[in-house]
Amino acid sequence: MRLLAEKEGLNVTKVLEESHSAKESGQRKVYNELLNGLRNDEYNCVLCWDASRLSRNGGDLGSLVDLMDSGKLVQIRTYSQTFTNNPNEKFLLMILCSQAKLENDNKSVNVKRGIKNKCNMGWRPGVAPLGYMNRHFNGIKDIIPDPDRAPIITEIYRKAGYHGWSGRKLKIWLDEIGFTNRSGKPVALSQVFLILTNPFYYGEFEYPEGVWFKGSHEPLISKDLFELVQQFRGVNKGKWGSKQFAFRGLLKCGHCGGDVTAEEKFKKLLSGKFNRHVYYRCTKKIDLKCPEKYINETKLIELLEDFIAKNADSIKLSGGLLSEIEKHSAATEALFEHYGVDHKLDKPIIEYARYVLKKGSFSEKANLTKGIMNPLKIKSGQIIL
Repeated sequence: MRLLAEKEGLNVTKVLEESHSAKESGQRKVYNELLNGLRNDEYNCVLCWDASRLSRNGGDLGSLVDLMDSGKLVQIRTYSQTFTNNPNEKFLLMILCSQAKLENDNKSVNVKRGIKNKCNMGWRPGVAPLGYMNRHFNGIKDIIPDPDRAPIITEIYRKAGYHGWSGRKLKIWLDEIGFTNRSGKPVALSQVFLILTNPFYYGEFEYPEGVWFKGSHEPLISKDLFELVQQFRGVNKGKWGSKQFAFRGLLKCGHCGGDVTAEEKFKKLLSGKFNRHVYYRCTKKIDLKCPEKYINETKLIELLEDFIAKNADSIKLSGGLLSEIEKHSAATEALFEHYGVDHKLDKPIIEYARYVLKKGSFSEKANLTKGIMNPLKIKSGQIIL
């Protein structure tokens, strides 16, 4: 196009280049700059390779035609055609741009149809999960087990399902045997969890979300083993961060300095009902081999009550929590006085914490947690400042 401009003596005042989809109107930053330049009389003609480069949607096409009608855009030059503010030439421009939009829309339809046909044949679109390989052979595309990684994926499921290995224990084992992803890097802990929840390994896949297909690839595990692993890990965990735990964020790990998080486990009773247990543990993001063990929430409440009783004078409290403690203390004293109870009360923080930890609501426990300003750690099952 530069050669064409030189050959025909065109005065090029500005060169604009952009690589961006023209499917949606008004989304191209440089193209919008081009239109603004025409509106501001910086130039009055456009030189481009083809009309389809200017517009593949009705909005951008309308902007061009409006600029022609207003006299701001005198001429559009392409490699083989010229368009001016002439009814026939504008009509031809609109036809060419509309044809480009039609081709674009048809391409989208054809791609979606092709993907659906591939899924119906049992072949998952995209890159195969770790443990499989995409193969192109004699014009045929399929998915086959990776001879180096597939046996390891099977063993991951066996260890998780039959031996109860956690994701972190599996991660340590994978690092020890030198297992890597396709990039040659050690498998991340998050990738271990993705492997343990991918139904592709037993022969089914979801594409797109909510639509299931039976795969034509060779399964690496049985469906029973997959469901056993999901039972072990806990089903229907919900979205991350959606569960509420009263004491999450209060403690740090005293061994490695990592955060202490919480998780819930459900034990099925003989009656068919489920018993809920909450555990707090080090996230082990700093040290995967951190020795700090899980602690049950019931035990943690006992530790907190004992800790606050012994360290009442050293604990720093927020203004909001101090206000709640004062209200509780005043109400307790008034009740004792009203009913003539002769009982010596502990320090207000101790009495308040004892009440909240044993009988308080979730929000009261959470407020107590947020109101303690000291950095607290848990080490070897003990809370320390």
